[in-house]
Amino acid sequence: MGSYVNNNLIKGETVAFETTYHWIIFLHWKSILTLFIRPVLLRWSDEFAITNHRIIIKTGLISRHTLEMNLNKVETVNVDQGILGRILGYGTIRIVGTGGTSEVFNTIAHPVEFRKKFLELSM
Repeated sequence: MGSYVNNNLIKGETVAFETTYHWIIFLHWKSILTLFIRPVLLRWSDEFAITNHRIIIKTGLISRHTLEMNLNKVETVNVDQGILGRILGYGTIRIVGTGGTSEVFNTIAHPVEFRKKFLELSM
């Protein structure tokens, strides 16, 4: 489990599901140009978690972008997967909050399980 998620759990909150970027990010041209340093840093620094109270997503190493949204404030978690994504188990998740705010995260491992866990906890 990531350190950001661990450090920001509130009393009585537990992590129900956690994921990271899929290994396919190592096959991108940006990875090759950076001698595979970029995907290693992405997988090491970015965290995607669902707790029993909220969704917590942290991206960035030096400059940080966080999304912490209570489960009752999330309208839906959409998953987009192409053919290769369905075969290999990665995709894009789009988190839509009440009021129409939308956050998109690409190349996430196990996106369907992420959505499934959200649905289980929000019921």
